[in-house]
Amino acid sequence: MSGTPLPEGWLRVESLDIEAQGVAHKPDGKVVFIDGALPFEVVSAQIHRSKNSFEKGTLTEIHCESSQRVFPNCPHFGLHEGACGGCKMQHLHVSAQVAIKQRVLEDNLRHIGKVKPDNILRPIEGPAWGYRYRARLSVRFVRKKGVVLVGFHERKSRYVADMKVCPVLAPQVSAMLVPLRELVGSMEAVESCAQLELAMGDMGNGGVEVIALVLRHLEPLSDADLNRLRQFASHHPGLQWWLQPKGLDSVHRLGELPGHETAQLAYTLADFGITMPFRPTDFTQVNPHINRVLVSRALGLLAVGRQERVIDWFCGLGNFTLALATQAKSVLGVEGAEALVQRSRENYELNQSETLAGRALATTNFIARNLFEITPAVLASDGAADKWLVDPPREGAYALVKALAELQQGCWDGRAQAELNGWVPPRRIVYVSCNPATLARDAGVLVHEAGYRCTAAGVVNMFPHTAHVESLAVFDRLS
Repeated sequence: MSGTPLPEGWLRVESLDIEAQGVAHKPDGKVVFIDGALPFEVVSAQIHRSKNSFEKGTLTEIHCESSQRVFPNCPHFGLHEGACGGCKMQHLHVSAQVAIKQRVLEDNLRHIGKVKPDNILRPIEGPAWGYRYRARLSVRFVRKKGVVLVGFHERKSRYVADMKVCPVLAPQVSAMLVPLRELVGSMEAVESCAQLELAMGDMGNGGVEVIALVLRHLEPLSDADLNRLRQFASHHPGLQWWLQPKGLDSVHRLGELPGHETAQLAYTLADFGITMPFRPTDFTQVNPHINRVLVSRALGLLAVGRQERVIDWFCGLGNFTLALATQAKSVLGVEGAEALVQRSRENYELNQSETLAGRALATTNFIARNLFEITPAVLASDGAADKWLVDPPREGAYALVKALAELQQGCWDGRAQAELNGWVPPRRIVYVSCNPATLARDAGVLVHEAGYRCTAAGVVNMFPHTAHVESLAVFDRLS
């Protein structure tokens, strides 16, 4: 049907947007976004929202199907009422998903940052199913039906999907969904249990996997309910119960006091001999398989020498920092909160004498900075580094790259470059991003204002079957 006129009401899908909606144009040029449609398909759609410049609709019929359309692996995926909203791309072959995300990254760099990478990196890919080791599951008691629901929200809804399995969760967790519904349904606190936060790891030796479930409960739990939790854990090897009666500071392991837990989870970076302890509510990547490859790829691209100093901006618990400390002469990890910085120091001390091949970690310091308000003066005070690793949240690192650009231009506070006590910009920056739009914005600053060239960029398929785009970009100083 390519190039031929279509019957009235039919639409030819041209591309897929970041929300996994098919993009088509009506004969008058008006854009139509279509849930469930794939590129190169000819479809009909039910329009449910119409504006002057665009319309939104839902797929009703496929007249010419894409060769990349596949049958979803999850019974709760789809466009029907009550469908789970956790995944948006299960109907698209996983290799095509990666290609779509690569196009999203390139389009953002070109249109937002006016940047074109010299090279496109090979995508980082891994298991497409059973990969999710972190999740936040809502818990709801539906009084009218007399059932408890545990899962993600329905598509475009505040309601909880009626999930019995979840193929993107680790298999042992997916198999636990129905028993968890039955457990909460048996509790006296059935109406005050609001959320289950999942975190998986091991006990620090890379051995048996541990499943930590953090139960958010709005009222105190009775002794009978606490015993129900203990009994449930006894039938599920490796399961830890953690409780959250109030805010994050109240999270504690069942049977222990907040702040006095005797056990933590951990994950390993085997390529570097690093063990990373964490609490169930800490931020860690949802996909440990991809994270290990990501750390190795990022450090390979950074190409740190034994005599170099490196700064890891937005260092978190030390995911990249500790790996860098196995390669560099010295490392500075910078994060926004002193409490998180202290956790990073503890992880460094734990690993200092236990690294790969018995080599002690490089001198590593951690400091707290407001990275969203960083100034050229503060940036200069942290000293020069040969290379940077930048791994910001979705908001990006705009203040950081703007401060770098101002220092490069020698125009901050009217001071000259000679007054910076030997400060020089890093020769190379590797930027790890979870938002292609803010990466593109920051890339524009680095390339057009700070004197860098984007020498490589590529995607990281951290979240298969979702529209989430993680990526890597490399920036080299021009002079």
